[in-house]
Amino acid sequence: MQSRSKSILIAVSAAVLVLWVLISIVPLYWMIIGSFQDSKASASFQPRWVPDVWSMAPYERFFGKTMAVRWLFNSLLISSVLTVTNVFFASLAGYAFAKLKFPGRNSIFWILLSTMMIPAQVTLIPLYVLMINVFELGNTYTAIVLPSLATVGNIFLMKQYMSSLPTSLIHAARIDATSEFGIFWKIIMPMAKPGLAVLAIFTFVAHWNDFFWPLLVTSSNSMRTIQVGLASFKFAEATDYGAIMAGATIGAVPMFILFFSLQKYFLQGITIGAVKG
Repeated sequence: MQSRSKSILIAVSAAVLVLWVLISIVPLYWMIIGSFQDSKASASFQPRWVPDVWSMAPYERFFGKTMAVRWLFNSLLISSVLTVTNVFFASLAGYAFAKLKFPGRNSIFWILLSTMMIPAQVTLIPLYVLMINVFELGNTYTAIVLPSLATVGNIFLMKQYMSSLPTSLIHAARIDATSEFGIFWKIIMPMAKPGLAVLAIFTFVAHWNDFFWPLLVTSSNSMRTIQVGLASFKFAEATDYGAIMAGATIGAVPMFILFFSLQKYFLQGITIGAVKG
């Protein structure tokens, strides 16, 4: 009886998971399929799950009528720079808070952590005034990148992860007269690869999909990111759904590449600490 109940529970759980996967995949599938058919078919209330005629015309219109290549370059540059800086600076700060002892360490950490309670919308206006009026960095890459070189959430993530790393190796390296940066670079960084991969994926995806801040601090079409560019991709006569779906598909490709290239480390990172003993 117990084994039968367990089998029913497993079957129900599997059915719920399959349903959830289908709900998640259908919009993605429709986006990709819609990018290979005409706009009328893409916007139809009776969607064709397999196009009658496959066409690359939506991609031709998207690249031909927009600065899509420049938008993709901007998004790739900004997301890559912020991923590198966050991985480096957040891991440095995480190592300091997790493994180094210095006066006020806990107080500084809790003060930083408390800033996460402040809604981002509250700081937008002063941050905008600072970037545009004080530093005069409007419509530049610096204005987009500077406020997010390292975020408190990433520092917290790396601090929690590095707290689980063995301290004995750090003590042994200090006995061998290794500098603190040498310990961080040669010992901590290799051991923290799963956590760094999770941090890199989250940071890249967050800034690749960022919309409001790049929209706020840029004014020219050439400085737009792919997300801002897609939002501005309109026609006076009608909305070109096929070309928009083509742009959305192109915009999703880098995230898939990043995830699957770091999938092994990502899975290790999210399961660290799940099993004790």
